[in-house]
Amino acid sequence: MAYTTENIRNVALAGHAGAGKTTLFEALLHAGGAIQTAGTVERGGTVSDFDSQEKERRHSIHSAIASVDAGDSHVNLIDTAGYADFRGQTLSALGAVETCAVVVNAANGIEHGTRRMMHYAKERKLARVLVVNRIDAEGLDLATLVEELRGEFGHECLPVNLPADNSAKVVDCFFAPGSGTATGDSDLGPVADAHQRIIDQVVEINERVMGHYLDDGEAALSKEELHDAFEQCLREGHLVPICFTSARTGAGVKELLQITDRLLPNPAEGNPPPFLKGAGAKGAGAAAQPIEARPDPKAHVIADVFKLINDPFVGKLAVFRVWQGTVRRDTQLFIDDGKKPFKVGHLFKLHGKDHIEIDHAVPGDIAGVAKVEDIHFDAVLHDSHDEDEIHLKPLEFPQPMFGLAVEPAHKGQEQKLATALHKLSEEDPCLRIEHNKELNESVVRGLSDLHLKLTLERMKERYGVEVTTRPPRIAYRETIGGKAEGHHRHKKQTGGAGQFGEVFLRVEPLPRGEGFDFRDDSKGGVIPNQYIPAIEKGVRQVLEHGAIAGYPMQDVRVIVYDGKYHPVDSKEVAFVSAGKKAFLDAVSKARPIVLEPIVNLDVNVPEQYMGDVTGGLASKRARINGTDSLRGGELVIKAQVPLAEVVDYQTELRAITGGRGRYAIELSHYDPVPAQVQKQLSEAYKPRVEED
Repeated sequence: MAYTTENIRNVALAGHAGAGKTTLFEALLHAGGAIQTAGTVERGGTVSDFDSQEKERRHSIHSAIASVDAGDSHVNLIDTAGYADFRGQTLSALGAVETCAVVVNAANGIEHGTRRMMHYAKERKLARVLVVNRIDAEGLDLATLVEELRGEFGHECLPVNLPADNSAKVVDCFFAPGSGTATGDSDLGPVADAHQRIIDQVVEINERVMGHYLDDGEAALSKEELHDAFEQCLREGHLVPICFTSARTGAGVKELLQITDRLLPNPAEGNPPPFLKGAGAKGAGAAAQPIEARPDPKAHVIADVFKLINDPFVGKLAVFRVWQGTVRRDTQLFIDDGKKPFKVGHLFKLHGKDHIEIDHAVPGDIAGVAKVEDIHFDAVLHDSHDEDEIHLKPLEFPQPMFGLAVEPAHKGQEQKLATALHKLSEEDPCLRIEHNKELNESVVRGLSDLHLKLTLERMKERYGVEVTTRPPRIAYRETIGGKAEGHHRHKKQTGGAGQFGEVFLRVEPLPRGEGFDFRDDSKGGVIPNQYIPAIEKGVRQVLEHGAIAGYPMQDVRVIVYDGKYHPVDSKEVAFVSAGKKAFLDAVSKARPIVLEPIVNLDVNVPEQYMGDVTGGLASKRARINGTDSLRGGELVIKAQVPLAEVVDYQTELRAITGGRGRYAIELSHYDPVPAQVQKQLSEAYKPRVEED
């Protein structure tokens, strides 16, 4: 159907894993006539779970998009992954919609994913809908579940329809009783009572509508008045509708489409996206100022890329939401502040894995362009330099804390590995690639071991790159604990001109974080000035590669105070060697210390797990600094802990909390390691030195 901005509804299905989002997505497409037969997750035949990994594991990993027409509306649906391991693309999808439908498994009730997605949607100021799915399950107490939802998320959560005939069907309880729909009984009591509660909630948001209602009753309210008040309630969070469905039997599915068509906001009615314009738009710069993108089809184009797909055959596909203006095929668009535009050669609507070519995309629509190499996640597309320096306020993603060091399993594939990792990280905002020059290793960081496992499997399948993995090395440092002197004479005779250089130096510790200081205090020309840089070069070689455990040294002052040279045999190479070995001699006498990174650790857990979590941290040499209480029965445990102790903390925390805990870390400072740890690190380094 041809449609305008006012006809569009953008809805993301989110929630805990196992709530039935993909099955509901399929049922909605089928009920609206977008597909002839609804596929099943078990058989791997759904529109949204088309990836081979999703079919094999029978759950969503990526977000997927498809559209369906309902009444007068064109509905863009986004199916998202429920597991927290794949939350990056789920949160990205929230940046493209007006409404987040949080799907709740009727048998399991409120779960961790339910809480998190309700929180994320509220923070993004989206309209929220709670969809209680799987109402056909045995032994349910839906009345209690409704009260639990209201207790957890507020009394603004109210049913707009109710299950009836033992959940065989769903009856409306919002639309006017005069229509004959909001009458009779339901499995949860009289429909009229539920109708009265939601009408009272809706009209109180608007004083004019409230006055009209109190003076003349509900029958006097026009459809427009009720609709406008309902939209205002959704925008301001004054109402969170509760709907009931069984995606398996079809109960409530058509009713959910009807609610989407008649009650959910179109792009002109939702809260405007948080765009910023100015030099500081990407960060916290004071020059960045909020601007409003208008859903005007005749205005300049502003669109935001919220999903990337790097397909080996199709190339890079960028999926974007149009916020302003109309994107047309064969026109030109700029990327961010770029000066060189690209041509929109092909414009697509997405239907799962299928790409349907279209001529244009109006404000509010979701579309895609292919084979534009410079495009990236969160890029702003526009057709005029008037929109330079415009950026959407960044979403807050979970920090990727789980790391693996990777290297190609076969020699000669280093560049191929780097390219593959870059392409995968472009698709996933919670996948981070780090290359540590100091340790000469590449580290892939994600949200969990499962997240990284599937990423590396995808890399092998898609790009033919196999890797070996191991835990990433810890970035230890070395320093000294006291003052000492060192000496070395380098003398080498090979028949011709020899090599000679002798250096006396002393070392002393600097305050933590001061780095390195080199001084020449030699007198009387005992070492000619041209050889002093060579001595410093030798010292810096030790600083770079370590003295006792193979880690960089820091916070050391070196003072050269004496030495000797030979007018014929002294050369730069001789003083490099003498400086290096004199420094090693001094360090060995100056109480050498291995330092380890200490991180600030914030652990969010439900209150009942506090004892287990703090006990586990205590065994990791952690210092607990306190706890802060949060809403919803959660608290934050604040601690400082050695990074080496929490390399695999994600797995342990998941085991303790059943997947309900999360954490964030940031580097605080460096502290000396325990003596036993230093001994182990030094002994592990000695064989490598002997081999060298």
